[in-house]
Amino acid sequence: METEEKEINISTLPQESSWHVSHNLYKYEGFWCYSNFLEGIILFKKNFNPQPNDILLCSFPKSGTTWLKSLSVAISTRSKFPGTDLNSSTNPLLTKLPHDIVPFQEFLYSLGHERDIQNPLISTHFPFNSLPKSILNSNTKIIYVCRDSKDVFVSMWHYMSNKKLGDVKLITFQEAYEKFCNGVSAYGPYWDHVLGYWKASLEFPDRVLFLKYEELQNDTCFYVKKMADFMGCPFSVDEEKQGIVEKIVQFCSFENLSNLEVNKSKETSNHIPYKIENNAFFRKGKIGDWKNYITVEMDKRLDQITSQKFDGFGLYFEKN
Repeated sequence: METEEKEINISTLPQESSWHVSHNLYKYEGFWCYSNFLEGIILFKKNFNPQPNDILLCSFPKSGTTWLKSLSVAISTRSKFPGTDLNSSTNPLLTKLPHDIVPFQEFLYSLGHERDIQNPLISTHFPFNSLPKSILNSNTKIIYVCRDSKDVFVSMWHYMSNKKLGDVKLITFQEAYEKFCNGVSAYGPYWDHVLGYWKASLEFPDRVLFLKYEELQNDTCFYVKKMADFMGCPFSVDEEKQGIVEKIVQFCSFENLSNLEVNKSKETSNHIPYKIENNAFFRKGKIGDWKNYITVEMDKRLDQITSQKFDGFGLYFEKN
C-alpha cells in the first residue's frame, strides 16, 4: 500500500471545492472524488480479483442504485425462498439494507474490509474506463442504471443536505447546480459517466446491460425478466405462471422497501464510510420530481448540455 500511496500525491491532483463547504473534490482519472475515498479507490483498482460468476452493479450516485441492488438480490436469491415466499426469513432484504448486501467495493476497501467471495453481486460508482483492469479484462457482467440528469441533481442535493449526514454546511442550491452543470460532483461529470457505460453496452452487449431508471419504472416486469436473462438465471415458465416476476416487482417497490423496518431504522450502514441512517436512501423515487425545484431556465440549460454531450451516440431521455 505504501508504494501505491507514493504513486499518487493528492496535492498534485486537480481540485475543486465540493458541495460541502469544508471539503474538496480531487480529479482522479477524469472523475471527481473525495480524498478520503482515494485510498479505497486505489486499493480496489490494484487488488480486486473477479470471481467467475460476478455481476457488477454500476451507477452514477442517486440514479436508482438502491432499487437496482434490491431487484438484483431478489432475482438472484429467489430459489432460496421457500415456496417463493418473499417474506420468508431467508430473504436478506428483510434484515439488511441493500447497500449492506451489495457493498460498494471502493467503500469496502477504504474501510479495510474484504469482499465476500460467496456473494456474486458487487457494486461501484466507478466510471467504466476507471474500473479495475481485472474487471475490464475478465468476463464479469455489468448492469448499469442511469437516470435523467435533472432528477439526479435534485436527488443528490437532497441526499447531501439531509441532516442525517451530520452537521455539514452545504453550498446553496444554485451554486450546486452550477457545479453539476460544470461536471463537478462526486464521480462526475455525470454525462461522461453515463456515456462511458452506454458506449460499453454497444460494444459489449453480452457483458454490459444498460438500463434507464425511467424505463425500468414504467415497465418493471419486462426489465426484471431482462435482468434475470442477463444474469444467467432466467425465470422458468412455471415461475412466470406463479407470478414470481410480479411478486419481486411488488416486493422491491419503493413503497414496500421504504416501509420495511430495517430501512426505517436509525442504524447506520456497516459498509458506508460515513454516518448515515438507512432511511436516507428512500426519499421519493419519483420520475420528474425535479419540476418542484428547478426553474424553466435551469431545465433548458440541463437539456441543452445533455443534448450536446449525447449528440451522435443514439442516447436520449424522454421529456418527463
